[in-house]
Parts: sequence; C-alpha cells; structure tokens
Amino acid sequence: MIPLKDINPTERTPFVTIGIIIACVLVFLKEISLPPESLDALVKTYGFVPARFFSSNTSLLEKIIPIFTSMFLHGSFMHIIGNMLYLWIFGNNIEDKIGHFSFLLLYLLSGIAAAMLQGIANTSSSVPMIGASGAIAGTLGAYLVLFPGARILTMIVFYFITFQELPAFIVISVWFLIQFLSSLGSLSGINTGVAYLAHVGGFIAGLILIHIFPKKKRPKRYLPEDYL
Repeated sequence: MIPLKDINPTERTPFVTIGIIIACVLVFLKEISLPPESLDALVKTYGFVPARFFSSNTSLLEKIIPIFTSMFLHGSFMHIIGNMLYLWIFGNNIEDKIGHFSFLLLYLLSGIAAAMLQGIANTSSSVPMIGASGAIAGTLGAYLVLFPGARILTMIVFYFITFQELPAFIVISVWFLIQFLSSLGSLSGINTGVAYLAHVGGFIAGLILIHIFPKKKRPKRYLPEDYL
C-alpha cells in the first residue's frame, strides 16, 4: 500500500514541514553532485554510526551532530521521494494541530529515538544510518493517535493496481506491522540495508510524545448569521 494523500484539510501553513522537505531536497541535490569518494566521505561523517557514537574516544560533538545531520541525508531517489511523500501527507496535519515549534521538536526527538534504538541494537556497527525515516515514523505515530479515522487515498498493488480511500488506522497499522516484522528479521541477521529498527523506534516515540504537546484549537469559522 502506498499512501498518496489524506482527506484531512489543515488551517495553518505547514512552514516547518515545507522547510524540512526543502532542506532534504537541497542536501540530496548536493549529494548527487558529488563524486563517489566525496559522497562516501560525506555519508560517513554526517551519517549516524553506532560504533562512533558509543566509542569512548569520540567527542561529544562528534556523537551528537551526526544524529541530526543524518536525518537530512538520503541514499537514493526512491529513498527521498518516499520519505518526503510520507512527510507531506502526515506531517502537515500534525504541525497544524500542535503548532510549528512543537512539531519540529516532535520530529527531531522521534529521529533521536530512532537512531538510539538502531544503535543500541548493534553498538559496534560501522555502517552509517541516513534518512528521515525515523523522524517521519514519529509523525505517523502521532497521526495515528490524533487522526485514526482520517481517510487516506491509497494505491494498492497486488497483482493489479487499485486506488482506495482507507482509514489512517489501517494504512499506518499495516505500515508499522511491516516495519516491526522486518526489524525482527534484521535482528536475526538478515541484512536488508534498511534501518527497520529505527522506524520502529521513531514510531513508538511519536505515539508517546504526541500526548505531551498541547493541541491547538482550529480557528473558528464564522457563519454569515454570526454578524447579524
């Protein structure tokens, strides 16, 4: 199932969501402009590397900075397109509900939780983790709490292609089930090249964190009779 859009209008312009998308796209354009050697060095420096984070020989800045910079790096066109699509569909409603700053905080904290769970699972790993998937997973967790009944226009690919409007609860639950089962496979030694545990960690963080932030009421829509 591939979500294409949600039927869930917003009242406020999602400046943070748009800003993150622009930043990720600009960084990706920079990535693809680099020769392979420079790109490899960039990913190793600014990607989240568990072995470096948990090393006693690494400075505090060398531990912290890659956690954040890794959220803006992506490995392929499909990687960034998929992530930005999910962020746009689900992020704007969360930002609309809890406000710009709170959404940014939820996004970053979910990304941190994602990196931590992935890192703790294999503290000796020297493979850089990159991508906004963990932070976006937190957005999905928050969306599930706030808008479980929102309709999501979804493309379903199963021998044939069909389009259906499904409740967010179904779309997000199926997504999480796939991530969870895939993370069990990665723990058993199956190497897929995808940080599924990060997705699980970010999602759980979003489920929890959304309860902390105050929810903003949408502006009242005045009807003509209100002026009479």
